[in-house]
Amino acid sequence: MPDWHALIRDVPGFPKPGVVFKDITPLLADADGYAAMVDALAMPWRGVALDAVLGVESRGFILGAALARALGTGFVPVRKPGKLPARTHARDYALEYGSDRLEIHADAVPPGARVLLVDDVLATGGTLCASLALARQQGATVVGASVLLEIAALGGRARWDADVPLEALIAC
Repeated sequence: MPDWHALIRDVPGFPKPGVVFKDITPLLADADGYAAMVDALAMPWRGVALDAVLGVESRGFILGAALARALGTGFVPVRKPGKLPARTHARDYALEYGSDRLEIHADAVPPGARVLLVDDVLATGGTLCASLALARQQGATVVGASVLLEIAALGGRARWDADVPLEALIAC
């Protein structure tokens, strides 16, 4: 198993002063680390009936698409505003350094679809909780969520629906 912390770089002051950005690009660039990460993220969900993985923009696309392939499911992007060409559902959310909005195609998954949410970092929980709300608005059953990294001090897990399993590969 790789030393995950050695493959994730802290970038102080990005995207604004006071924020320490967790840069996963060194992990993505390491072939063995990347493969081990995808396998480790997939492990809790192997054998779980899934119809799709929903990956959250933008680094959640990288993780989610690879995870969908590993789990034999389709992939659905959850995007920032104005990026999807068809009718969408939208949800605003708060970040540790501001606010934003996520969108999903209104027909991305059929009602009753069993989905897994994937994002890179769980910080305050706004992004993941907004994705959960969007999936539920679609009529999907969210069987769980996976993140690469959980920043426990920011309290995102406390905002998460405790009835939905949430897996974090790395905690800091």
